[in-house]
Amino acid sequence: MKDFFDTWKFRILVAIAVFLVGIMAYAGANGRLTAAPQELLGVVLKPFQQLTASVSGGVASVWQKYTSIDEVMEKNEKLEEENAQLRQQMVEYDRLRAENEAYRALANIQKKNTEMSYVSAFVIGRDPLDEFWGFTLDKGTADGVAVQDAIISDRGYLLGMVVEADATSCKVMTVLHPSFNAAGVVSRNRENGIITGSAEYASEGLCTLTNLERNTGVRAGDQIITTGLGGVVPPDLLLGSVQEVVPEQSGMSSAAVIKPGADPRTAKHVFIITEY
Repeated sequence: MKDFFDTWKFRILVAIAVFLVGIMAYAGANGRLTAAPQELLGVVLKPFQQLTASVSGGVASVWQKYTSIDEVMEKNEKLEEENAQLRQQMVEYDRLRAENEAYRALANIQKKNTEMSYVSAFVIGRDPLDEFWGFTLDKGTADGVAVQDAIISDRGYLLGMVVEADATSCKVMTVLHPSFNAAGVVSRNRENGIITGSAEYASEGLCTLTNLERNTGVRAGDQIITTGLGGVVPPDLLLGSVQEVVPEQSGMSSAAVIKPGADPRTAKHVFIITEY
């Protein structure tokens, strides 16, 4: 027992007892004896209450922020989805508008060539290494397109012909390419020649009508059209106007330098002639 009175536990009990007696004495002197235990408990618990309130408030604040962020993210996702739908609608609207404008022009072409069948197509690609400005269209064999089909502009000017075709697309060789060949004629004097491209003039967007007579009567401003000879392209398609007449290298014939009525270098929408 004596050992207990010497322990630190006993000293703590004595300190607590002295503290409580002091509190009761103070409360008695101030007429608040009955409230002493409650006040003491309040003093002891106050730090814990403040900590609890702080933690509770912090958790509530964090939860509110988390909920708010979640709502904002959900709204953003909805807005992004709506924007994507609007962008797609705009793309479809632009495409339909372009096709409608083109078909209005096609109506005039069909008045002159009622027997022809056409497929509307958009340019979807160009080879930056192709110095003769070939391009790829978004229509292919599934749409009735075949190799050697003629390509015309919205206004009916010859642009080139199909040289490759798969199910959903096709590649076009333009009239600027030296390998392009089609029979042509000068509308004014009916002088015949070969419509082809030239490495010399392609960069300027020009092509030529070769094999003309040495002393040809062709002059600047004459219109060139196709004859349909050989079945490569349909007859009576407009090509463009003569810019100048130059002698060919052989010296035995002349060539007319032609500015196409539609520039193959900037074509965006075309028609493919699938039947004629």
